[in-house]
Amino acid sequence: MKAILKNEEEFMMNYKLLGKSGLRVSELALGTMTFGEEWGWGADKNESKKVFDFFAKEGGNFIDTANRYTEGTSEKFVGDFISTDREHFVVATKYTLFTRRDDPNFSGNHRKNMMQALDASLKRLKTDYIDLYWVHAWDFTTPEEEVLRALDDMIRAGKILYIGISDTPSWIVSRMNTIAELRGWTQFVGLQIKYSLIDRSVERELMPMARKFDIAVTPWAVIGGGILSGKYNRNKDEEGRAQVYKSINENNLKIAEVVIKVADEIGCTPSQVAINWVRQQPGVIIPIIGAKTEMQLKDNLGCLKLTLNEEQIIKLNEASKIDLGFPHTFLDSDNIRDIVFGGTYDKIENHHKS
Repeated sequence: MKAILKNEEEFMMNYKLLGKSGLRVSELALGTMTFGEEWGWGADKNESKKVFDFFAKEGGNFIDTANRYTEGTSEKFVGDFISTDREHFVVATKYTLFTRRDDPNFSGNHRKNMMQALDASLKRLKTDYIDLYWVHAWDFTTPEEEVLRALDDMIRAGKILYIGISDTPSWIVSRMNTIAELRGWTQFVGLQIKYSLIDRSVERELMPMARKFDIAVTPWAVIGGGILSGKYNRNKDEEGRAQVYKSINENNLKIAEVVIKVADEIGCTPSQVAINWVRQQPGVIIPIIGAKTEMQLKDNLGCLKLTLNEEQIIKLNEASKIDLGFPHTFLDSDNIRDIVFGGTYDKIENHHKS
């Protein structure tokens, strides 16, 4: 059975509800960390505009940025690009990371940093409100209730419409959404995490938690810092951003080799296979794709033209499988299931299992 290839005219995106909200977002999000050259590897404003315009032309409305991306230039570019039709776009930005070094109140999750970071983002984005505001990373110093109440206050003030949380342990996210539900505060509808065929560790806790709470997952690094594009298999001495993640090892190159073989079988690029493997995981999954050029974006959007079949998914799963560890492997073992269910496990149709 071959992968399902769609016709050229079916290139345009569909839309998904953002978790338990009613917000409609494109099935891929445009990551704008590459907008700006301050970090040494991004795109200038002209090329960034080409990337943005092509994404919008193909039906993309979900734009992801952050106050720290390229020292604020990313937000400035996005603000300029959306200005002709602000209400059409779903703009997501973030706070937490430092905006002034050596000043403890210009970083972190606390209310003071949130308010000053949000106001600065609104100015750079040239907008009155943020569609989706992310807690960028958990700081382990601010009480959960402070973060939730401050976010809820910003929503009531009309500065934010929805909230999400990124790079945070599952137990904190689940506790916060439970607190918010009990107190009538706004709950997180989005979860941003690192997820790809070369890093499936989020399948232990974060992914099941997101499905249980109906939180949309927006994975980043879905092609593993470029490893899953196959370029390091072709030239193992090539240097690039993947070096930053220290992920170029023999095992990950083997996973990339399987991705390349599946891509050759389908007649597409390895990047498209890698993105689609993430897209086809259970739950609401909206991968973040980034590009420095219009050509790179066009290649990534090509993933919308195909669907991996079950055999290909299994092949990729096997090549990249991880040990879920305790308590998952313990509870999934035959002898523990027998003790827990008394021989009736296979007779129970369990619609609660995520």
